[in-house]
Amino acid sequence: MTAAVAFDGVVKRYGDVRAVDGVSFAVEAGEMFGLIGPDGAGKTTSIRMACGLLRPDRGRVTLFGRDPVSEHRAITSDVGYLSQRFSLYGDLSIDENIAFFAEIHGVSGYAGARDRLLEITQLTPFRRRRADRLSGGMKQKLALACTLVHEPRILLLDEPTTGVDPVSRREFWKLLAEFLQRGLTIVMSTPYLDEAERCARIALLHDGRLLAIDRPERLQERLRGQLLEVAVDAPRPPVDVLSGIAGVVDVQSFGDRAHVRVSAGRASAEAGTIAGALAARGFTGVNVRPIAASLEDVFIDLIGAGPGQERS
Repeated sequence: MTAAVAFDGVVKRYGDVRAVDGVSFAVEAGEMFGLIGPDGAGKTTSIRMACGLLRPDRGRVTLFGRDPVSEHRAITSDVGYLSQRFSLYGDLSIDENIAFFAEIHGVSGYAGARDRLLEITQLTPFRRRRADRLSGGMKQKLALACTLVHEPRILLLDEPTTGVDPVSRREFWKLLAEFLQRGLTIVMSTPYLDEAERCARIALLHDGRLLAIDRPERLQERLRGQLLEVAVDAPRPPVDVLSGIAGVVDVQSFGDRAHVRVSAGRASAEAGTIAGALAARGFTGVNVRPIAASLEDVFIDLIGAGPGQERS
């Protein structure tokens, strides 16, 4: 089957900066796929190349087998694109905004589709309210409805929940899950690692490079049996002390606790050694326990390893 989106050795430069550096991946039809990474990782550039707004300097991007730049008109009806700064018209009502986007896509008889989208997004009671009087979460729902009114095959979302309150973020994800069940392909970028866990597969990006691509749970397995959480009676964890203990490979601070990485399969065995070493140095309230790796742990580990490398 033809991939919904495919990147093959894609490079995109801005001057001397490689925003995307030799990235390859494929997104299956009907999949929710996440591009995950911090600012500057190459997420927005990748999304814009996927929908044909940017041309790669090297490599190839395809959308359902078509070049999204040279065959842009042919793919327009297949793509729904929600940018970071989606432009709603503040002086138009919810109904009028959706109507406008339907008409620019050449959709006739859109009233039924508009009503369904308003019901799904729970915006029906507010359909006559002007867009500039909506809350941030409601604006994001309206933007999604405008993006979907022409019934695209794929939805490209560029950090859609950035700046949205937690309740609205949760509601937005419920909407995406419902559209996914209807067969829509969803590719989204986000800096939030907790959101990454909702995707079927994710690509972890850093400085334009692809660090890893897999299902979230499989990526977390790479650190199975290697992580310990360490807490002591102190406002901050003793990172420097922990780094000097035999058997410790890496230490990262997480608030008032530290995540300590040891050799594969050694977490339980090293817990007592680390607790004893801290107690011997005068620390009280020492608590050391094995934990499962989070995606944040995996991401930090991959950054330290570098692209395409494994850390011992």
